[in-house]
Amino acid sequence: MSAAASRPLRAAVFASGGGSNFQALLDHEAGLDDSPWTTVLLVTDRACSAQERARARGVAVRVVPVSGRAPAEVADETVSALRDASVDVIFLAGYLRLVPAPVVESWSGRVLNIHPALLPSFGGKGMWGRHVHEAVLQSGTRITGPTVHFVSAAYDEGSILAQWPVPVLDGDTAATLAARVLEAEHRLYPRAAEHLCRAVLAGRPALPLDPPSPHFMSAPEPLSSLQPHNSSP
Repeated sequence: MSAAASRPLRAAVFASGGGSNFQALLDHEAGLDDSPWTTVLLVTDRACSAQERARARGVAVRVVPVSGRAPAEVADETVSALRDASVDVIFLAGYLRLVPAPVVESWSGRVLNIHPALLPSFGGKGMWGRHVHEAVLQSGTRITGPTVHFVSAAYDEGSILAQWPVPVLDGDTAATLAARVLEAEHRLYPRAAEHLCRAVLAGRPALPLDPPSPHFMSAPEPLSSLQPHNSSP
């Protein structure tokens, strides 16, 4: 991967499940006249619905099994797959494995993940999917929402790029809360991915994005309200 990136960047998405955030990234990319990235590879650790989404868009699929394998072997195969596809940036979209350290090191500052809670709360190993939303409800907090963060060597500890506050409503279950947060995820993640890619292409750091509004609403607000910190409107 060269220091000087060309337009558009070549992106890989890592997924382990249904791939709805993967689909949101694909749809956003397709809807831009000048998308700063093109998705060239899906990496999975198992058979999953995300593979069908990839094939429907002509995106190559690479299955890298993790269970029962030495971490070094998984790391070598993953790095090889990414380098073979000349990948510049990586987006995790429901990938349930720890990204190998050599991937994090080689693509430092270019690997994003989305987490269904407002980190640093409700993160870490084992905190995924319904487990997160159940923990939020049990805590009694009134605000949750997705976080887009850079990937580091530990689960959910990388620096935060963007968050979208979502209210916890009276009578919420883990399922109803998950659906509301997922709606925000589908809007926030593509915006954050685009923001990162444009920053990489411009040779500058990707500044954190401000939340969409100080007023927390059940439905996400227009994306135009998201602005980088310390930037002009």
